[in-house]
Amino acid sequence: MSGARLARIVQQARAAGVLPADAVVPARDSRPWPLLLMSALGAWLAALPLLLGLGIMLGEVLMRGPGPYLVGAAMLVAAAMAFRSSGLTLFAEQLALPALLVGLGMLAFGLGRDLPEQLAAAVLAVLACALAWLLPRDWLRVLLGAAACLLLVAACVLGRGFLSLERYPFGFWLAWQAALLCWVGAQRLQRRLGGDGTGARHAALLECVGAGWLLATLAGLAHWSGTSFLVGASFGGAGRVLWGAADGMGWYGALMQAGSAALALAAAATLARAWPGLRQPWLVGVALVLGGLAWLMPALGALWLALALCAANARWLSAAAAACAAAWVVGGFYYQLELPLATKALLLLGAAVALAALVWLAPTSGAAAAAAPAAVADLGARRSRLAIGACALAVLLLANGAIWQKEQLIAQGRPVYVDLVPVDPRSLMQGDFMSLRFPLPEGMNWQPQHWSEQRPYVVAHSDARGVAAIKRVHGVEALAAGEFLMQLTPKNGSWVLVTDAWFFKEGEAERWSKARYGEFRVAPDGRALLVGMRGANLEKL
Repeated sequence: MSGARLARIVQQARAAGVLPADAVVPARDSRPWPLLLMSALGAWLAALPLLLGLGIMLGEVLMRGPGPYLVGAAMLVAAAMAFRSSGLTLFAEQLALPALLVGLGMLAFGLGRDLPEQLAAAVLAVLACALAWLLPRDWLRVLLGAAACLLLVAACVLGRGFLSLERYPFGFWLAWQAALLCWVGAQRLQRRLGGDGTGARHAALLECVGAGWLLATLAGLAHWSGTSFLVGASFGGAGRVLWGAADGMGWYGALMQAGSAALALAAAATLARAWPGLRQPWLVGVALVLGGLAWLMPALGALWLALALCAANARWLSAAAAACAAAWVVGGFYYQLELPLATKALLLLGAAVALAALVWLAPTSGAAAAAAPAAVADLGARRSRLAIGACALAVLLLANGAIWQKEQLIAQGRPVYVDLVPVDPRSLMQGDFMSLRFPLPEGMNWQPQHWSEQRPYVVAHSDARGVAAIKRVHGVEALAAGEFLMQLTPKNGSWVLVTDAWFFKEGEAERWSKARYGEFRVAPDGRALLVGMRGANLEKL
């Protein structure tokens, strides 16, 4: 934000009584950023050896009895006094930050040792909020807000049988919904605070802590939803599926889907309340489409609500973060195993077409446009709606395009069967996926140096049944008759043939334990896709 715009906002806030009459724009740090960076680096280089030496001298005192509490409290007090000092230099501030982290770490160690995990996480969450209230540093309050959110979620799931995210996704989903509702409640409280000095200070505190809390919640919902196809394709992963459809989770799945859809409808209602110009029939259609997507993707409803609240209150950076998290979740729809690729493609394409039609047919003039807020009207009602529709269409088409490419490879690719190399039986079946290993040429022991490194190819030859034998790594030589290429994929620091895992519904481990061959579809350029498992005689399982 420019200095002139900030000064104008502060002047308007003083006139409206939101800020006290003596409020002024805080002075900006005029020091060059290289100086700031070098000061911070020097402080950390000085602090870390001191802290290490302190740990060596105290030794067993830190591990036993009240030692962790005494040392942790002393470090926190010292850090708090340093941060609350009005003439604190950047070097001293960066010295205080390691002390703060060490103090929190020591208290976390002591509480985790002496209290149940759940209670220890709750106490640390309260402590993080208290530190945010005590320490007058906005950037530090954002970090402490994020830490408090993560600790609250940990307090909700630890010790309740929900520790495994893959096995018990409902507990984590419920915890993240609770975290979002806490943020919503904080926003309502912030609006009710008075315009006097005390109310303004508390509102500023809630703004910083809430920003960190929201970012942690968005990241948690994105992580809960699994790997997005964009990252899975780039890094060569098969995708991490953390939840199944309602059929596989019983009433838990149905509750998650219904709750997500309800939050999506609440998001539409929030925007209609904040922007009277949106109170039109077309918004009902948009709400139903987004609610349908949220039903299919249970993490999406909370993200729609966060996006709507941030947009309605002009928190555009937070709104952008919520939009990115929503795009991640839509991309992760690719890995929902209960639906065929063609079905997912049709669903996303239908949603994209419906959104585009609703946005295009929306009224752009008259009383509705005049009633829109000035911030939206300045952009042009029609252009803003078209931009929103184009962004939503781009996200859906991007996900749909990847699904269409895979579907084409399945339909037109060459059927190839590759025998499975035995793996550790203890890791063969892990819940809802099976570990895989396919034979690669001997001596191929180099590792990918970077995730964007060009992927190598192997040369394969198949017999009359379509069973392929991997012969060598392809260089620049021409292929012999009957030979074809298969592209390798980086995974966990090594190269694998397409993937090292096969996902399936829970309860079908016995069915897939008979697998002896992986069934691939291979394109002429070497791109390959694992589409199934076959038995010892190439029979379908």
